[in-house]
Parts: sequence; structure tokens; C-alpha cells
Amino acid sequence: MGTTLNEQAPGEFDLAERHALRRVAGLSTELQDVSEVEYRALRLERVVLIGVWTEGSLADAELSLRELSRLAETAGSEVLEGLIQRRGQVDAATYVGSGKARELAGIVAATGADTVICDGELSPSQLRQLEGVVKVKVIDRTALILDIFAQHARSREGKAQVELAQLQYLLPRLRGWGETLSRQAGGRVAGGGGIGTRGPGETKLETDRRRLRARISRLRREIADMAIGRDVQKGRRTRRNVPSVVIAGYTNAGKSSLLNVLTGAGVLVEDALFATLDPAVRRAQTPSGREYTLTDTVGFVRHLPHQLVEAFRSTLEETASADLIVHVVDGSDEDPAAQLAAVREVLAEIGAGAVPELVVVNKIDQADPVVLHALRAREHTSLTVSARTGEGIDALRDAIEERLPSAEASVKVLVPYSRGDLVARAYSTGMVDSETHLADGTLLVAHVPGWLAAELEVAGRTVAADHG
Repeated sequence: MGTTLNEQAPGEFDLAERHALRRVAGLSTELQDVSEVEYRALRLERVVLIGVWTEGSLADAELSLRELSRLAETAGSEVLEGLIQRRGQVDAATYVGSGKARELAGIVAATGADTVICDGELSPSQLRQLEGVVKVKVIDRTALILDIFAQHARSREGKAQVELAQLQYLLPRLRGWGETLSRQAGGRVAGGGGIGTRGPGETKLETDRRRLRARISRLRREIADMAIGRDVQKGRRTRRNVPSVVIAGYTNAGKSSLLNVLTGAGVLVEDALFATLDPAVRRAQTPSGREYTLTDTVGFVRHLPHQLVEAFRSTLEETASADLIVHVVDGSDEDPAAQLAAVREVLAEIGAGAVPELVVVNKIDQADPVVLHALRAREHTSLTVSARTGEGIDALRDAIEERLPSAEASVKVLVPYSRGDLVARAYSTGMVDSETHLADGTLLVAHVPGWLAAELEVAGRTVAADHG
């Protein structure tokens, strides 16, 4: 089992391996402390995870299922068992095949599970047919991630984005979900439905679809309106020529911790997947005193549901217009290179692939030195830091300053002491080379935005002429 599927010709799977459900060790989260059971049983679902290994190595398949386990735990579930089946492709009817579906049903019954979570996105018919065999609720990876987002959304915009993603996921899955959805809603039958539900035989399913589409349209308008306010704030920063830095990366890589260390922002830090959904924009300064904005973004994950990317596009597009992306990687992860690839895939999808990138490997105090060495060899310009211990943070600040876009104009002006505000702006929006205090004012040599250079020259020429 050490070889990958890519090393074998198609159709040459060993039959015993192909049809096996392989247990993945270390996934059970059954409680050891009996005193916790009564409290936690109220909020935990008991789940069995199932994945189909169709490509890549066994290690990749097990890593994906372990991540699914963490997602399930983040959603508040108790993982009883994790299983992988090796197949050339997923079964079109039941995802794992009819025989393995019956075997899965036996495992579900034996463990007392009430939910099966599949490590992939299932079609409506696959969900329905697999539920019919295992006799418990079946959800897929996409629905699980959407559930976590729904739990963690706090702001009005975040909640709207999550609801939009959920409705986009639900719309094609309305078909066949129970006989109630196919009832006729026309005439007297729809008397309790109110205006818009009565008509010449419109089905309940069609009514539900119409309502969902109307709600989706309304949510899109609301999100667009909320994005306008963010664009106004962004426009003000642009006019002041304040550079924009975005912290992006895999979920739970430590982005919020880095934001707090760099800015003292006090953003929620939690050892959980998708703890941050609402972008936090904070003001920061380079070691030389130049001002810039630092934005914490939602974390990415392998196979991030396209509904979420679409729903959060207005938020994620801020990344595409940033001056620099600080790409945070969890150095303690089993496969940080896969994290890099997954995040870069989403960045390319939202049009941010060309934005300058600074790779920052976080959690080095917990990382395997061998893994770190391999990552440094792969990413030659990366930095290694620990947001928890502070190691490497000063070097990170210097690196951010080096990569910010240079100011636009060089000035050498004598600024009267009455215009100390202009000197302060030169420090916050530009690079000050020297500052000399003379009798009539401050002799300033700096690189500043064009608009500030004009103001400095207007204020400085008068004093220089008097000095002349």
C-alpha cells in the first residue's frame, strides 16, 4: 500500500485493496473522562467519516480525512470512526458502491453513529441513496464547512455571505428531498401559503426554488451595498497613499495571532478551523514609522467550496488589490506545501495571483525541523516566525517594509514649525531620510506621495524665499 495510484496503470488495482474499507488510525475522539459525557452529549453529534481514495498517495488520502476529522470536531461533533475505500473513481450511485455502503451501514450501527460525513461533494442522488442504505443523516465536506461558517459568522456582512453560500448549495439539492416537496401548491391546497403561492398547479418544489432564488438575489444586493461602504474607506486610504498589506493563508495557520503581534489588534485567536470569518483591518507601522493597513482574511482550506468563494468574493477581492500578501503557513502541519498550493489556487481564482507575496512560516516553535528545512528549500525567500514566542517578528516587520511600494516623489524642503502636521504625514505615508531642526523650521529630506510633496513645497518655498 506504499505506492500511489499514479504509479499503477488504470485498472490494475489489487481487488482486495480496491474493495477494502481502511480504518484511519488516530481519528476517534471518544471521551475518556466520563464526567464530561453528560455535558458534551447535549451538543455533539456522533459521526463516522468516509473517504474514497482515487488518486495520489495513501498518505494524502489519510491527511485529507484527518482534516475532515478536525472540521467535524470544529462543528461540534464526536468522531467515532474514519474509513477510506480505494477505488478507481467514486461510485455514481452511492459514493462508495452498494456493497461498501452496506458494510458502512453495519459500522454505523455498531458504533451508534447518527451521521456519516463524506470527504467530497456529493450529488443530491448520492446523498439520498447513501442515506437510504446507512439509515442515518449523510452530509458531505461542503455542507460541513458551510455549517462551520454559519456558526462562526458574527458581522452582518459575514452572516449574509454565509447564508448566500448555503442557499446556493441547497438550491440544486431541493429535488427529491421528501415527498412534501412535490405536493401541488395550486388552488385551495395552497390556501395557507399566502400571496404568490396560489396558482394553476405550481408544485411545492417550484415554489421553494422560486423563494430561494428570490432570497439569493436579495442577499447579493445586500452584500453589494455593504461592499460599497468598504470601498469608500478603501478609497480614503488610497487617496492618502497608505499601502495595503493582506494576511492570507490556510485556516488555523496563525494569521490572527500575527495580526495581533504586529498591531496589538486584540482579534479573536482560537485553536480552531475558520475562527476568523470577518476581515479585520488594522493600522500598522514599519520600523521607520511608515503607516500601512494590515487586513486579516478568512482562512482557506483544501477543496474550499466554490459557493463560499463566490459568496465571499466581495471580501476576498480586497486581497487582489493589495500591495502585498503576507502568506502565512502553519510550519507544524504535516504537509505545509499542500497548504501553500491550496491557498495559491484560491488566490489565483480571485485574481490575486500577481500580487507580490511574502511567505511566512508560522509556529516554528512546534514544527519538525526536517519539515521546516524542506519548506525553506522550496520557498527560498520565506521567513520563519513564531507568533507565540515572538521569534522572527522583527525580521518580518523589516521584510514588510522592504516590500511596500516606494513613495512617489523626493523632496528637500524647509517646513515651518507651524506646519508640524506635514512633517508627521511625511513619516506616516512616506520615507523620511533626514530631519534637521533649524531656526526657521524643519529641514526635511524625504520620499513622499505626490500630493504631499506638493503641499510640502508650497509650505516650504515661502520659508525658503524668506531665508534666501
